[in-house]
Amino acid sequence: MSQTLQATYAAKRKARRFAVQGIYEWQMSHNPVHEIEARTRAENAMHKVDLGYYHELLTQVVAQHEALDTLLVPVLDRELGALDGVELATLRLGAYELRDHLEIPYRVVLDEAIELAKHFGGADSHKYINGVLDRLAQSLRAAEKQQTE
Repeated sequence: MSQTLQATYAAKRKARRFAVQGIYEWQMSHNPVHEIEARTRAENAMHKVDLGYYHELLTQVVAQHEALDTLLVPVLDRELGALDGVELATLRLGAYELRDHLEIPYRVVLDEAIELAKHFGGADSHKYINGVLDRLAQSLRAAEKQQTE
């Protein structure tokens, strides 16, 4: 893999990390997204972050959270309100990528969400995130999932 491609992947991974933190903050505080984004950019070294992708993830996941929740509810084993805030933020981000970023293989979406859960979530939340998003991929990415199994 070329260094340019590695840098692109790393920049997107960092964008996801900052986005899930911003989504979590929005869920807890309901502060305006533009304030969360501005503060995050001011307080962090963002020179190696894909800023366009960060902006998209943060703004679109928040703007579309009800539609994303509608996708998630059928594949959850508990009420949406019973989810940990980090899990919910990670699931919303993963659902958004599965639905709207078909250029990203579903396994990459799952792997990235698992890594976010390992970094920010509880001890076993990555297993839960994997299971939920895998079930969601069965409906959103059925053909792709079938080809890879």
